[in-house]
Amino acid sequence: MNVEISAHVCETAPQLGAGVRYALKVLAGQLADDPDRGRPSDLPGILTVTVDGDVFEDCPDLAVGYIREPDRIEIRYVNLAPGAEPAADVREQDQEQEADPVADAVTGREIADAWQRITRRLQADAAESHAALRAGAGPAAVNALEHDLGVRIPSGLRALWFLTAGDDGVNGRGCLPGNQALMTLDQIAAFYRQQMDSQAHEDTLNAHRPEHDRFTLWKAAWIPVISFGPADRTSGLYLDAATGYLGPWSRYNESPGEELDTLVTYLEEAADMLEAPALATRDTPGRIGGTLVWGSRLDAQQEEQWQPLTTT
Repeated sequence: MNVEISAHVCETAPQLGAGVRYALKVLAGQLADDPDRGRPSDLPGILTVTVDGDVFEDCPDLAVGYIREPDRIEIRYVNLAPGAEPAADVREQDQEQEADPVADAVTGREIADAWQRITRRLQADAAESHAALRAGAGPAAVNALEHDLGVRIPSGLRALWFLTAGDDGVNGRGCLPGNQALMTLDQIAAFYRQQMDSQAHEDTLNAHRPEHDRFTLWKAAWIPVISFGPADRTSGLYLDAATGYLGPWSRYNESPGEELDTLVTYLEEAADMLEAPALATRDTPGRIGGTLVWGSRLDAQQEEQWQPLTTT
């Protein structure tokens, strides 16, 4: 039985411990001899198996997901097993890589200030849109999502989620430019798993493609944050945990824009446009009744009802 380890698994494994790659190689050999050692998971077609980290140096207990086909097995994901702690070397790296507490505090204040400017304008001019925002998430919920994704969540994104854990929207419209919406934590987890599973499929195809034709749909460090609408996953923005910049994702693979935003600059510009609509550049804020509606996505009927925001 041929056993393969997906490229994205090889990429993310060291984040859990220096010995994880070796543990996966050992597991691959075990699966070759016993393909049915796993148990069904919540993901269709995915079997899971646990790895005892005590057997390996610098390796925590692991939960490993794989698919079994008649002549091959592919390891699709690796996460910490429930209740497991990262390996010692990873905890040390996290401490070394942890952002300067002063810088984290500054970023948190910038996020909070920009978001409060946005919500103040919503309260004043678009009460329905303001009411659609969810309450903030607690540290336990954010930590659970971080564990689920297996990606370190940047401090600025944590700060935003502590203020609001998503936007349920009004009539399919969120409150951000383009009527886009902050995704809920559950939506983020589900979409991330979907994208990583799709990338695993692409990795299988990439193995048989010329290098110049290989396709990257998703990277492990990309955390989906904003979607086209509260229930629309055709496009949106992710936050690259490795670089701190937002980037676009789309079902239609449009070319990304040249301008790079951090989460802070994105929210600050949204606040600026709401507070000074006449100076707005990327989109024009307005309202229909008690709902904030950005001008870039109006149909003919909405244009008759739409009123641009004015400076207060």
